[in-house]
Amino acid sequence: MYGHVEKLAEEIKKGAASVEGVEAKLWQVPEILPEEVLGKMGAPPKSDVPIITPNELPEADGLLFGFPTRFGLMAAQFKAFMDATGGLWRTQALAGKPAGLFYSTGSQGGGQETTPLTSITQLVHHGLIFVPIGYTFGAGMFEMEAVKGGSPYGAGTFAGDGSRQPTELELAQAFHQGKYFAGIAKKLKASA
Repeated sequence: MYGHVEKLAEEIKKGAASVEGVEAKLWQVPEILPEEVLGKMGAPPKSDVPIITPNELPEADGLLFGFPTRFGLMAAQFKAFMDATGGLWRTQALAGKPAGLFYSTGSQGGGQETTPLTSITQLVHHGLIFVPIGYTFGAGMFEMEAVKGGSPYGAGTFAGDGSRQPTELELAQAFHQGKYFAGIAKKLKASA
């Protein structure tokens, strides 16, 4: 809603593009809340990132899904998009593709692990191969002095009321996730 997931996505895209031979694209899912409601929530205007349809998903060699959290789960907008992928599920059009997750929560206890954990079900039903970052980000995963989003499941940030922006460490973790994921997706494609 406030653009935090998009900021992480931009860094993920940079990380993925740093892997030779990898092209990364940004998409956003359709908004389902009325403009009036978004205005009352203080949401800024949507960016010009293209809107994706479910039928475009099979074109990708790998998928990194990012979304804000609502009460420890993926936001309704993203869930509605995933609900529209039934035809892809029926034909298993996404089966065997690598997929990962990244997210934004409102607070430290707001779902930095429950959100990706509960979202893995979406990947499993499609036969996608979940690619977490684990602790491959190294020392950044163990940072204890600064408030930091993210987990072994994927990159993350805290949005709060929208005024807090992703930190340099959170953006570095997102870049790392993009690069790490792209390397794995490239290897899987080459072995197919």
